[in-house]
Amino acid sequence: MTIGSAAGHIPAGAYDDLLARVLPVAQTTPEWSPGDGPMPALFVSHGAPPTLDDPIWLDDLHRWGRSLPRPRAIVIVSAHWENAPAAMSGSAAGTPLLYDFGGFHPRYYTLKYDTPDATDLARRLASLLGATGEVHRSTERGLDHGAFVPLMAMYPAADVPVVQLSMPSLEPEALLRLGTRLRPLRDEGILLIGSGFMTHSFAVMRQPELVAHAAAFDEWAADAVSRGDIDSLLDFRRKAPGVRIAHPTSDHFVPLLLAIGAADDPESATSVIDRFVLGNSTRSLQLL
Repeated sequence: MTIGSAAGHIPAGAYDDLLARVLPVAQTTPEWSPGDGPMPALFVSHGAPPTLDDPIWLDDLHRWGRSLPRPRAIVIVSAHWENAPAAMSGSAAGTPLLYDFGGFHPRYYTLKYDTPDATDLARRLASLLGATGEVHRSTERGLDHGAFVPLMAMYPAADVPVVQLSMPSLEPEALLRLGTRLRPLRDEGILLIGSGFMTHSFAVMRQPELVAHAAAFDEWAADAVSRGDIDSLLDFRRKAPGVRIAHPTSDHFVPLLLAIGAADDPESATSVIDRFVLGNSTRSLQLL
């Protein structure tokens, strides 16, 4: 059976319901102005296409977006794109999405998120990160699901220019440095997002008795972030409990280091979303 095709289930039906409720007012959030101060840096646990079937998760993401000034633009780094040197996604209006998943109902491969032209943002990124070929432009690459799934709920009107930036490495230090280099964009009303997952374990989904490992990791990470213990977070492979189960690979955790690097005060982190789904922590953080 194709995932999302159970009898009576409408794939992405919760997302359809969200759009019906919020689109009439989606563009009424005041746009950022300098008087608002810097935009925050976010770490978002992005989920997968079935997130669009979870009304609680979608509402949490949407309320989060509504709680912020509408950003002038968004730069997002997703767990699903590693490329060195750093690369940018296509910036043309309506660049097609990248459906980087398999085994789901056909409807998930027809979803659209037609963001506006982001050429100015791409130029600003290229200028900030280096104009000597340090940043590659992948003009045909659209947003992957680590980017478009949360943004579809946070900014459902698709009215904010978005550029996705690749992870240049899975080394935590590299993501921390990248976040630091992107930090000035926050003063320009640009929202910076590291999109991953606080725990990312298929083993826990298959064997629920392993959830204690994910919970131990989540508690450790939340504590380390609250104390601004960047050294421990950088060394999470050796210091975190349950890490082999919670994160068999590093790709979904290291975007957190991008958000921390982009923050003025790492200890400012607050948990905006804090819920376990299918044995994994969806903890998502906002930093100033």
